[in-house]
Amino acid sequence: MCTVIVHVPESAATGEPVRLLAVRDEDPARTWDPLGEWWPEHPGVIGVRDRRAGGAWLAADPAAGRVAVILNRADVVTEPEETLGSRGHVVLDALTGAAGSGSGAAGAAGSGAAGERPRTHGYNLVEVTAAGARVTMWDGATVRTVDLAPGIHMIAHDDVDDPATARISAWHDAFGDTDPHDAHWWEGWLDVLERTSAVGSVDDRAIVRDNRPFGYPTLSLLVCAASVGSDGADVRYGEFDEPGRWNRLTLR
Repeated sequence: MCTVIVHVPESAATGEPVRLLAVRDEDPARTWDPLGEWWPEHPGVIGVRDRRAGGAWLAADPAAGRVAVILNRADVVTEPEETLGSRGHVVLDALTGAAGSGSGAAGAAGSGAAGERPRTHGYNLVEVTAAGARVTMWDGATVRTVDLAPGIHMIAHDDVDDPATARISAWHDAFGDTDPHDAHWWEGWLDVLERTSAVGSVDDRAIVRDNRPFGYPTLSLLVCAASVGSDGADVRYGEFDEPGRWNRLTLR
């Protein structure tokens, strides 16, 4: 139920970075570690680590200029739960180009050999480099990858910019009204998040969410902002004071 907003510039040749803002929804009882360097086997990689499975919700290689973040999506996976892997390792495989992750991490991340079905529940994997952004969608039946065109995009639990997703149809254009050239560009997107909170956390249009009325134990916990350009990736992090409830964040 997470939400990601991406701004892709008109041309990578202009030197303008790709911007990303990601809101994480998770069960507060599932412990995590904040943005940091948690994986000794991947020196230089930072991310938000899931303590239970050891993977990442969002991870970045600042020096290489790469960021990856994953969102859960509905699926038709029928394999037994015990045979399925953690989606958090899809993020690390995508970021590090782990052997067996297909043609690039977005091609078939987490799938083992190229062309093999991912052995996880469904996901939307967002990958950002200075050259642009792409999203890999796995719904339990097919894997699809789309390169994002210049402009503003929103991703949640369905397809990219899906008008059937209430929060996307309600707020997509509002994120496009902010100034991506501002040195503190994320503040404009936080302004939009603050506006969205007026609908309440259990409204279908909410981005800062309490998903418990919909049958999920997840609430919005934190926000990450990332800028990815030719000089690398800058990633910032902040947690909400109370899960599922908006307060103005200072991203560091």
